[in-house]
Amino acid sequence: MCELTILFPCLNEAETLAACIRKAGAFLAEADVDGEILVADNGSTDGSDGIAVREGARLIRVKEPGYGSTLRAGSQQARGRYVIMADSDDSYDVRHLRPFLDRLREGYDLVMGNRYAGGIDKDAMPALHRYIGVPFLSAVGRLLYGSRIGDFHCGLRGYDRDAINALGLTSTGMEYASEMIIKSEMAGLRITEVPTTLRKDGRSGRSHIRTFPDGWRHLRLLIKNAPIAGKKRR
Repeated sequence: MCELTILFPCLNEAETLAACIRKAGAFLAEADVDGEILVADNGSTDGSDGIAVREGARLIRVKEPGYGSTLRAGSQQARGRYVIMADSDDSYDVRHLRPFLDRLREGYDLVMGNRYAGGIDKDAMPALHRYIGVPFLSAVGRLLYGSRIGDFHCGLRGYDRDAINALGLTSTGMEYASEMIIKSEMAGLRITEVPTTLRKDGRSGRSHIRTFPDGWRHLRLLIKNAPIAGKKRR
């Protein structure tokens, strides 16, 4: 066991994975944190798994396809009391995780990054996602669940491993990001946000996000799980 697991879900991220692992390692060393770097590989065919091992990360293989499946497996096998998850495309600079760890040490169960508060670099997010999709779905989440989270879909977030694993999350796809927040709200967990900068990722290929199918799955989950109006969530 250790204090912190930095978790990278991975599917064909050979172009950027090494940089992510090195930056995570730099954070652990500079902050003097007892931690591990865990790569949860979801069937990569580009050598990402070998890169993870060569760079000194612990590698697990996840057979069930999907972003949510990969992160759930990573959370279940993490050795850290706390987990900070980050995309493997180098869009988040994991050398700067101190605000997340500080909030976790203060007793928060879920610490969300907020890209709108921290800044979104040019071309880092498609305009449709930045100005319509993410703000709309986040607003629906706040309305239905009494949440104060401004960015429901930030891929950089930290959490108490046991608290989140106890929620029984089941989503296999991108909607896992929303499920984590709404079930945390409904369970009365302590949640906060910290500003986070999103940079253009380092991949030459297309994103794994499918705008309309993934957006619909987020919306359907938000509506399906909405609590009875007036029910106390905290």
